[in-house]
Amino acid sequence: MSPTPDAEAPEPTAAERICSLLSATSSVVVRALGEHHDLDTPVSVHGSRLRLSAPLDSGLTLAATGETEGLAVVLDVTDIAPVAVRDRIRGRLTLAGRLRLAHLADDGLSVHLHLDVAHAVLATPYGTSALTGADLALAAPDPLARYEAGLLTHLIDDHPDALAALTRLLDPQLLAERPEIRPLALDRHGLVLRLDHPHGHRDVRLVFPEPARDTEEFGEQMHRLLTAAQTGLPARRA
Repeated sequence: MSPTPDAEAPEPTAAERICSLLSATSSVVVRALGEHHDLDTPVSVHGSRLRLSAPLDSGLTLAATGETEGLAVVLDVTDIAPVAVRDRIRGRLTLAGRLRLAHLADDGLSVHLHLDVAHAVLATPYGTSALTGADLALAAPDPLARYEAGLLTHLIDDHPDALAALTRLLDPQLLAERPEIRPLALDRHGLVLRLDHPHGHRDVRLVFPEPARDTEEFGEQMHRLLTAAQTGLPARRA
């Protein structure tokens, strides 16, 4: 049987995508007072408030010192696919808000900063979404966001046979030109495959039978997709 196309297939909301990207990133660019500050820092997401770190002697820390009302900043994050594909940039996130010093970090060499987000814009190849801090406050990161890079690279490096089997769930017409197929993204709702042709590419989402709440359930849902591929059972795609 053929997979079942479904334009309404479940996927993360824009606010969830933003929270997921922030929780998984390890570097950001902060624009303040006409300068760009590159920070290698994890981001902790607490609703519309973000926590990040900066060196104690950085220009950003100095600029934020004494700003009782917070330093007006713009934060940029680039979402890059963890596996090698054409057009690896999956999205660009821009946040605007007020940055404040929180406290000195335990290492004594850096400080924790709080960013209260007022506005956010997420631009992807599929469109642009503008949200407020209140929108972000109602969302949460996807439970697989921090593990996505490792899971995708594990799939392509250690289980190419499984990736090949999943192609049986695709519309045969999409495979007519023998595209190179690589995993592009995943979340609790499903797996996105990139079909790369000489003249371009197309992304297809394979929907899990049930949302995965953690990495163990992700493994279970992948097994169910593979079973569907091997037995000819229908599967949802978008």
